Amino acid sequence: MALLPEAGGPRALLRQLRTLMAGDSDGDARLKQIVRLIAGNMVAEVCSIYLLQAGRELVLYATEGLNTAAIGTTRLHIGEGLIGDIAARGRPLALSDAQHHPKFAHRPETGEEPFLSLLGVPLLRQGRIIGVLAIQNRTQRNYAEEEIETLETIAMVLAEFVGAGEVIPNDELARIDAEATLPHRLEGRTLSEGLAIGRAVLHRPRPDLHRALAEDPEHERERLNAAMAEMRDAIGTMVSDLDARVGESRDILEAYQMFAHDSGWLRKLHVAVDSGLTAEAAVQRVQIDMRHRMENVADPYLRDRLADLEDLANRLMRHLAGGEALSGGTALPPDAIVFAEHLGPAELLDFDRENIKGVVLEHGSAMSHVAIVARALGVPVIGGCRNVTGRVEPNDPVIVDGDHGQVFVRPADDVLQAFQQNQKMRQQRRAIYEQQRDLPAVTRDEALVTLLMNAGLLVDMPHMAEAGAEGVGLYRTELEFMVRATFPRVETQTELYARILESAEDRPVVFRTLDVGGDKTLPYIGERHEPNPAMGWRAIRIALDRPALLRTQVRALLIAGAGRDLKVMFPMVTDVTEFVEARGVLESEHDRLRRQGRNLPRGLEVGAMLEVPSLLFQLPALLREVDFLSIGSNDLAQFMFAADRGNQLTGDRYDPVGPAFLRVLAEIAAAGRAAGKPVTLCGEMAGRPLDAMAAIAVGLRRLSMTAGSIGPVKAMIRSLELRPLERLTADLLDRPDRSLRRDLKNFAVENGIAI
Repeated sequence: MALLPEAGGPRALLRQLRTLMAGDSDGDARLKQIVRLIAGNMVAEVCSIYLLQAGRELVLYATEGLNTAAIGTTRLHIGEGLIGDIAARGRPLALSDAQHHPKFAHRPETGEEPFLSLLGVPLLRQGRIIGVLAIQNRTQRNYAEEEIETLETIAMVLAEFVGAGEVIPNDELARIDAEATLPHRLEGRTLSEGLAIGRAVLHRPRPDLHRALAEDPEHERERLNAAMAEMRDAIGTMVSDLDARVGESRDILEAYQMFAHDSGWLRKLHVAVDSGLTAEAAVQRVQIDMRHRMENVADPYLRDRLADLEDLANRLMRHLAGGEALSGGTALPPDAIVFAEHLGPAELLDFDRENIKGVVLEHGSAMSHVAIVARALGVPVIGGCRNVTGRVEPNDPVIVDGDHGQVFVRPADDVLQAFQQNQKMRQQRRAIYEQQRDLPAVTRDEALVTLLMNAGLLVDMPHMAEAGAEGVGLYRTELEFMVRATFPRVETQTELYARILESAEDRPVVFRTLDVGGDKTLPYIGERHEPNPAMGWRAIRIALDRPALLRTQVRALLIAGAGRDLKVMFPMVTDVTEFVEARGVLESEHDRLRRQGRNLPRGLEVGAMLEVPSLLFQLPALLREVDFLSIGSNDLAQFMFAADRGNQLTGDRYDPVGPAFLRVLAEIAAAGRAAGKPVTLCGEMAGRPLDAMAAIAVGLRRLSMTAGSIGPVKAMIRSLELRPLERLTADLLDRPDRSLRRDLKNFAVENGIAI
């Protein structure tokens, strides 16, 4: 249907709303007029406004079409009924047959029985739900996307009117948190490891919207264009002034800078201004629309870009506000723990880095840009904490446990003391690790273990020397591809790989070719929906099906490795023929470059990741082909136990420190020794001291892990006498147990092994 034909479109409706809101009548009277106006323009039999009272119940405040006796009487808890569901989710809901929806809650006093369809949108002010605006129709009406957007725009304007105290006092609209003065623990996901103790700072980066409707659209367009140009210049200056500590994250900030120059975004802002909104309201309107669209995207890479877009919109709002708003929000008190819904990488860099100790987010993943920059800065970050900004008050004492994905708000004295003691112990352990950094990882009975580092970004490389790693056992090349909007050219890849090798100096680096697919997607390859992506089209399967991708990457690696030793490894090899075919592509590119007279690597070694159990039955044939082998313990355990490690129901059900998996590791280690080929254990198992101890006991002598794990694992090795452990483990492998963890832990405690 054509939207609002009789009213002249959304712009005319907004003009009429502005006139009503500026009237002299009391707030209740104006609400009655507003719902009547909306119902008429939206061609609806019902329009109702529910407002949140005391932060607990949604109360019907005004209606056109329902029984007026229900005003002030009909109440719904957050999450109750369709109206409560809209408030709980903070998202629109459009239903052609609302009464048969499972969340429908009948309220006989409203007289809503004849009305079948419903469209409801939340009233949001400063990121908080303050009510719900809904329209209803007698017929089964399929509300169009443009109708939903129009009602959201009306709701945004209405929220400012209500929240400004025009209807009920602001103190009645304030959210009341039942836990406001009580200590509580929040759970989330670790995005950047570490421990921080400090005071809460609520990050509200967007200035308040004081005026939604424009008097002069042309003037608003000029303001918008000027603010956009000013913001782009400021971002350009930020990128060019990056200091050495995060200089290697320049690619991330340059990708962020590209968003600021997106012509489609500016076009949408102009359309919103032309509809009658102020420049600020236009930014907020487009931001809300973008948020809805991005949150429904399945691709995790694209979802993680939402924080960048939110950051840009908030930054543009500050430039529109000018003055103090441009500098506000960046200064922090000492020991600040920043709480936010989203946070972009540039926002993190805006903060005083001496004072920011930790970050807690409602959203975000370990591959989000802010998480990558935070790891470069050494700032612990927890993501996935639901409604965290509504459960914390400014200046609350907070503990961020980035190692275990938990946040303690207003912790009890005993909890605070325990973490303070933990922090002191961590500092003491770090001092020990620092003392041992340049010492060899050798057991008390002189068994030597090689400790290598896992890396995935150039920013990781300085940690190799800091941690005392002997090289990079696994460089995940896909991470550099995932932080880019387009596939990097050969020249770009070559420059990156050369910088990695230069930063490693004389230490070896094992480059794993693209391991994408499954839970790691590239926006420019094309999205594929598979019933079981972990076992689908990923890693070497993509490389062999799209040989141009593999040729481009190995060519860049060969050019970057000129005059140096180069090690290349293929991921998720399932049978030997896949490795042979992939190695053939590499050798073909090597021959091509040689014929061109190009400088080539001094030495070239090619290996495979052993992650799929089928290779266990081809070990002799595989070891004849490879120069080295790496065990991907995460995937190998997942496939061996047929248990998704990300599934909470099965992830902890099986233990790699058990007879079955340790026997597999022992077999691989023995086969590697017999063939004279080095075998490295990668994955989480290698970086946990107890698990690493078990792996060493069954014959593995090369471990690759995160930089932060090298100190603890080295301390374990240097406190270990290996021969008694080997005898114990050999006996334990015959047990029918699921796990040997308790036995090994007891052995470590009894023998003074640092685990």
